Amino acid sequence: MTVRLEHANITVSSPESTAAWMQDVFGWHIRWQGEAISGGYSLHVGEADSYLALYCPPEPLAEAPTSYAINGGLNHIAVVVDDLDAVETRVRAAGFTPGEHHDYEPGRRFYFRDRDNIEFEVVQYDA
Repeated sequence: MTVRLEHANITVSSPESTAAWMQDVFGWHIRWQGEAISGGYSLHVGEADSYLALYCPPEPLAEAPTSYAINGGLNHIAVVVDDLDAVETRVRAAGFTPGEHHDYEPGRRFYFRDRDNIEFEVVQYDA
């Protein structure tokens, strides 16, 4: 039996601007967009077989407590790349600041936060 993650659904302040930086940084494309639950709006961005659903409710969002301190919190989203240094350059060009860097088996990684304070981990595995 094979099981794979197809998508995750996260709440963001602007699905369009989040999708724009994800297209620039990760090379993803918009798969679908339209009306969503409770009068909100969703946009799906990713690749052919996996994506992130970016949801925004119709009313303004409140600030959330740190994800590591609440049950069910989203702590970070990790993506695997084949050129960590090139992606880090694109992360900086998108206006984000790479944070922690770690080199350990089986690869290298760094973290950054986007405009909605969502943490992303970018990983390159050794061949």
